[in-house]
Amino acid sequence: MSVEREEKESLVLRVVWMLVFALVWFVAEMILGAVVVIQLIYRIIYGAPSASLMGFGDSLSQYFAQIGRFGTFQTDAKPWPFADWPSARAPEGETPHDVPPAAHPVRDEEPRL
Repeated sequence: MSVEREEKESLVLRVVWMLVFALVWFVAEMILGAVVVIQLIYRIIYGAPSASLMGFGDSLSQYFAQIGRFGTFQTDAKPWPFADWPSARAPEGETPHDVPPAAHPVRDEEPRL
């Protein structure tokens, strides 16, 4: 097989992946839109944004960047699920409202009859 043919097949495969990630982008846009609305409602109710929504929103935003970098040929590394999901960074805006975990009741080790 010639080098030129291999390059053409490689480009065709990359275009297929780019189309798949374009569809993923549109779905992720809807998810991010929902997170924004839920975060706004949470902020209005509790007076501070949700820490978990902040983290997910940040990692989802980084995922968009990964898709963009792959789609513009900046990198050959395919985004998640072929790579690790991006880790959320520390918040740079408001301090989040963090709910501490509930205390668990002490349980007997042996069941009662």
